Amino acid sequence: MRWRTPFLATLVVALVAASAGPAGATGAAPRLGYLDPGGQPRLAEKVPVNVVFLGYTPAQADKNKFLAGLAKKYEPVVRSRLSYGVTEKLGISYTYDYRLTYTNKAYQDTFFKQLGKLATPAPLTAYQQAYNDQAKNVLDITGNNTIDAPSVEKWLAFHPPSGVDTRRNTIYFINWFGRSDFKFHVYTKIGEPDPDTGYDFGKNRDSRKIIAWGGTTADDEETGLGATRRVWFHDLSAGPESWTSNYDVDNADVDGDGVPDYRMPPTWEYVKGGFRDPAALAGDLSKLTRYVALNLLMTTSPLYPVELTGGTLPKSINLDSNTYEGWPGVDASAQYIKPDLVTEELSELRWRNRLSEDQQDLPYTAENQACYVAELNDESCYPELGLPAFANLYLYTREHLDGVLDGNADYEVPVFNYAVGPGVGVPALGYADDDYATGDQSYVFNFISPEVVASGYGLTTTQIHEVGHHLGMSHPHDGYDSATGVDYGPSGDFLFANAGDENNSMMSYIDVNWDFSQFDRDNSDRFLTAAYWEAANRVAATVPKGKGRTALKVADGLLGLAAKAFAKHEYRVAYALAERAYSTVAGIPGAGAAKVATQLKAEADAARRNADVHDPHEFIDTLAPESPRSQP
Repeated sequence: MRWRTPFLATLVVALVAASAGPAGATGAAPRLGYLDPGGQPRLAEKVPVNVVFLGYTPAQADKNKFLAGLAKKYEPVVRSRLSYGVTEKLGISYTYDYRLTYTNKAYQDTFFKQLGKLATPAPLTAYQQAYNDQAKNVLDITGNNTIDAPSVEKWLAFHPPSGVDTRRNTIYFINWFGRSDFKFHVYTKIGEPDPDTGYDFGKNRDSRKIIAWGGTTADDEETGLGATRRVWFHDLSAGPESWTSNYDVDNADVDGDGVPDYRMPPTWEYVKGGFRDPAALAGDLSKLTRYVALNLLMTTSPLYPVELTGGTLPKSINLDSNTYEGWPGVDASAQYIKPDLVTEELSELRWRNRLSEDQQDLPYTAENQACYVAELNDESCYPELGLPAFANLYLYTREHLDGVLDGNADYEVPVFNYAVGPGVGVPALGYADDDYATGDQSYVFNFISPEVVASGYGLTTTQIHEVGHHLGMSHPHDGYDSATGVDYGPSGDFLFANAGDENNSMMSYIDVNWDFSQFDRDNSDRFLTAAYWEAANRVAATVPKGKGRTALKVADGLLGLAAKAFAKHEYRVAYALAERAYSTVAGIPGAGAAKVATQLKAEADAARRNADVHDPHEFIDTLAPESPRSQP
């Protein structure tokens, strides 16, 4: 629900009355408790983390071993800056409050009875069969059942064990194996096909038969919970599955990069002589909690600065969508983009912005085509600049931007779609590029071809995903660990991070839904609260001495309320209050909001001119054979 303007207006009037001194708004600088001219925000939250062991005994999931692997605190950073040697904190500090629950027999009996009712007999998946065909598996899967994942999430959300509040972040670790009513099973999420192609990944692909799910919002159009809950469940007694490669118990290196890959096998493999020693189970569940549930879903870091390039904090955002029509006989922009759906989904994330999308087609010239093909062939079309071939489209776009953007919003996201014919190839499904110098976001590129369409994708969902990156959202399979300072993705010691994709997030690769999760919304609201607070601090530093005393006190009061709302987990309220604080400071006569934006842009431009050559692209949204999303 939006934080209503009339309420804010009443609040501001009250703050003005409380802070007003004698006539006039000049004099000595006011004493401020929250507004810190030129400083960082000070947002702190004690984050409740409910961990429910459902079917695991205290001996299996030892409390001390589990807690030993967890971090006490987390401070989000702008991840795109890390590639350039810069650790830019947001001014947010989380302290985790872990609350562990081991469910009793009565609760387990009730839940697993419900799970049995939801189970529908089904053939073994290709990956269950591949597990059976190995040499080292400890048992053979003798049957299979599919279980609707959203139904399980909803049941867990509204039937928690006593003392567990699922309005707060809640992780359920499920183990059905070992009970007399156990059934081999996988979870499914079907009924939300790609809007351009009608292809239902959840229904048609065994690689989308999963072992975890969660993050659904109250108002999700397909499977909404009806009330806000924050639940993610993970079931090692399901599967085994493709997505986290836990079906493979024969090979140490499953992705072929020469490095052993760490993953969590099915529950029954935690035995003497199995894939993993039973003593490792508690530590593995701890890893899933820290490196997946917390770092990637519930309290994550933004990929790009959410205040956008040059410190922009816009009221209106326009997606300026430009399509190079290089697919003979096909009008790709008309056939494979649904602009209303793009803006509708993104508006659920950036709910205080006015979003729009306009479209135009651009000629696919010989020069543009040459740069595109050169990128596919790993050849630079601007060799004199020293940037990698992957920068070709960025550099081409930078050189040909005149007349493309129309300036009809406070901020325009430059979106470029390439539609190419059969056999040409694409470098990725899409990517939200940076500037190759500072880590600022630059242009969004999306790709389509006959082969991409045959794989099930149009351009609509790629646009939503890539613009989501541009606005700051990370994947739920790669992220940052604050305690160690490590930024990681799903390979090597962190291959199991792919489990994060198994949630109701548009930023996932799982392709079974096209919405932003409750976790996405929470994180975006937190990030924007910090961004508006920091912007208010910057502008406050430019207020002429002795001016704006009343407005500064009002902004200070608003930020104090924002900090309190943030601490109480009321993220949308905090965001709205911080935004109003910024507007209050920016409205002081003589304050340099525009000057600050100009200064930030000049600093970024200077950094770009002086930067070393970088190739930081770790977040390319691939459709390559080695990508999980390409698997059948």
